[in-house]
Formats: sequence, structure tokens, C-alpha cells
Amino acid sequence: MIEIQNLCKSFGSLEVLKNISLSIRTGEIYGLVGRSGAGKSTLLRCINGLESYQSGSLKIDGTEIRDLSKQQIRELRRGIGMIFQQFSLIERRTVYQNVALPMRCWKYDKQTVDKRVRELLELVDISEKIDERPSVLSGGQKQRVAIARALALDSKILLCDEATSALDPKTTRSVLNLLREINQKLGLTIIVVTHQMSVVREVCDTISILENGKIAAAGDVKEVFLQKPDALLTLLGQERMRCPDGGGTYSFLLAEQQLDLIPAVYNRYGARILSTGTSAYKGEQFTEVTVNVKNENAAQLKDLFAKQQLLWHAVREAS
Repeated sequence: MIEIQNLCKSFGSLEVLKNISLSIRTGEIYGLVGRSGAGKSTLLRCINGLESYQSGSLKIDGTEIRDLSKQQIRELRRGIGMIFQQFSLIERRTVYQNVALPMRCWKYDKQTVDKRVRELLELVDISEKIDERPSVLSGGQKQRVAIARALALDSKILLCDEATSALDPKTTRSVLNLLREINQKLGLTIIVVTHQMSVVREVCDTISILENGKIAAAGDVKEVFLQKPDALLTLLGQERMRCPDGGGTYSFLLAEQQLDLIPAVYNRYGARILSTGTSAYKGEQFTEVTVNVKNENAAQLKDLFAKQQLLWHAVREAS
């Protein structure tokens, strides 16, 4: 759906995006992560046509954004919803009026607006607040209203710019669960800009880590967290694990029903367990195990990984 190749964006002499290349599939939840100033929000604004770019290519459904007229850009934005950290609701208007606003700006008829607003408020599970004003809503409820408003024009893409940063952990989980449900029900493509690693693990399929305007690492979320590239360790504030002298060191992920493989790895291959830890990916709990094995047992251990279809990574390959 979204194809970006060698995208470059500058503000005067300041290069903000440097040869960005990535591909986002239809119906995917894609994470853009990095420290403040890495270029995440600028890339998001290029995608929805709010920012131009100096060189490279950015195509949505095969259409190059830089080739569009102002009217065509306006039409493009009609199909791209966006939610923000501070919700951006109009305080003097009711929940109903906030969700209806985009449709009224596009001059939808009254009956269509009413039907769509009620459908969306039911979708985000906040119908009972239809006549309330934002000032009486909790942060999570405000974000649900913002999501409904972002979908009002039947958006095919939803951009989330630090949308959970102002929420407590419990409310964040609730909003992320809602985004997953909307993604599944509507086939919506969602792009999540965040610096929260828990958000990435909870909701995203794929991730790109930006550093100084460049993509420093990218791939399937579980694979990136298992491989622990330097860019991820920097964000997590962690140091790379030191491997024992000799043998091979391997990390692998186990679902809950596969945990009985841990004693098998220890007993059958004489593996030394270096570390274990648990993380949830899209609501499913996984245990990450890192082991060290003698060189002569490494091939058999990797055969086990293949047979059990485990996701694994060689921290240091056996010699």
C-alpha cells in the first residue's frame, strides 16, 4: 500500500530524513520508533501530504504523492485519519459533534452523518457518552472519540502520533486493544509513531527504528527484539550481552505451550542457560531464552529449532 524509496527531507540546511526506504502492506500495523528528533513525525507528515520532500519516492496505492495537485492532496487526506497525543478535540462541542465535524466539513448530508457517527461510537465502545463534552471524559475516552473522528471519512489509513503517551498503562492497553480490533474488523492500515517499546510489542507487526533521520534497523517485531540490534539496545538503555568463551550462543522464543523444551535443551544438548525473560507480543506471552552450547552440539540444537519452528537468533555462532 505504501512504498517509500530513498526519501529525503530537509528544512533549510538541516537534513531530517536521509534516504528512507520502507514498505507498508495493506492491513498492517507498522511501528516507527526512535528518540525525539529522529524524524518519525516528519515522515508521518510526508505520508499524509502535510510535508513535501526534496527527493526520493513516496507512493500510496501506486500514486506518487509529490505529483499530486493541492486538490488531489486534499482528496488523499480524506482517506487518511490521524490521532495525536493530546486528542485535539473541540472542548465546546459534544462527542457527537466532534466525530461529525469532518463529515460536515465535507458537506455530508445530515442522515449520513448521524448514521456514521452512531456506528463509529459503537465501534469504539463509547456510545453512552454521545452527548457529553470532552471535559468530562477520561483520557482513554477522549482517545476513543479521537479514533472515531479519524475514521469518520471511511479512512483506509490511520496515523497514530504518540497516541498513548499521555495515558496510564491500563488505559494504554485498552486503546491498543481497540486499535487491534479495528485493524482486524476494517482491514485498516495503521502506522504507529512511538517511543514506547511496550506499545510496539503489544500492537505492531513490523517496526523501523529511526536514528538521526535514517533507518537503523527494521523487520518483524519479534525478530528485531530477539536480534537486539544496536539501535534497539540504545532505545532500551541496555548493553549487549557478553557471550561466554567457547561454543555457540543462541536466543530463541517459546510460546507458553512450548516451555517444556527448556529442560529438553538443557538435558539433551548440555546447553547452559544464560538468561530468560518474558514479553507479550500482540497479547500473547513469550519467553525468550538465551543458551550457550558446545560447538559439537550446536548443529543438533539448531535442528531442534527448525523442527519446532522456533524463532531464533545466533548471538555468536559456534565455530
